Amino acid sequence: MKADLDLVSVELTVVLGSTQMPIYKLLRMGRGAIIELNATENDEVQILANNHPFARGNVVVSGARISVEITELLKRPTVVSAQTIAEAA
Repeated sequence: MKADLDLVSVELTVVLGSTQMPIYKLLRMGRGAIIELNATENDEVQILANNHPFARGNVVVSGARISVEITELLKRPTVVSAQTIAEAA
């Protein structure tokens, strides 16, 4: 069983912040453009696994390396189906 899990790949994404802008500004951007985010350097970041939030953390800079320290694991959302409701009744 463990060997099977070793073969599963998970894409991890760290969301530093977000912003909104008109499409015309986006289309005018080029190399070296700076996009201001709605976050500061001390804000927690959101960590996604296959585009689903699973944790929060802090950015850690050590020399030339950037890492993320997990500070909180998020609870899985409860999925309610018609079958679950029928079984509870």
